[in-house]
Amino acid sequence: MIYILYAVIIVATFFFMEFMAWFTHKYIMHGFLWFLHKDHHQPEPGFLEKNDWFFVMFAIPSILLLLFGTIDANPWLFSVGLGILLYGIAYFLAHDVIVHQRLKWFTHSKNRYVRAIRWSHKMHHKHLEKENGESFGFLIIGKKYWDKIRRDDQLRKASKKN
Repeated sequence: MIYILYAVIIVATFFFMEFMAWFTHKYIMHGFLWFLHKDHHQPEPGFLEKNDWFFVMFAIPSILLLLFGTIDANPWLFSVGLGILLYGIAYFLAHDVIVHQRLKWFTHSKNRYVRAIRWSHKMHHKHLEKENGESFGFLIIGKKYWDKIRRDDQLRKASKKN
């Protein structure tokens, strides 16, 4: 029974991290740490970006929680650290691999979720400055982006019938 509780902690932490990513993105990355995030909206030459430091900042709590959860034999700490780690992996795959294609793994996906992520992030990146942004979350996609994908699918089906 206790393992179910740890699994719930991992899942709850994962979803809490989506809120943290949204909050951090909107108020910190597009706020006082814009100087680190700017090159993500206004690309500069090279594979790495200053924006990649946010990966390190998010990884530190996960590493510490996993470490102390292991050293102290504290499964609560370990579970929270694992939830953060799993979110980080999902975020990396969705953001860096699927959307920005820093690794060319899913270049032509027709999956609706992948298309919705790409569209919402494209709408986020249409703003080159830190002001007036939209779509700051990532794995949970707003309704208007899903609606756009549905309309595209309906148009595609209608054009195939003609």
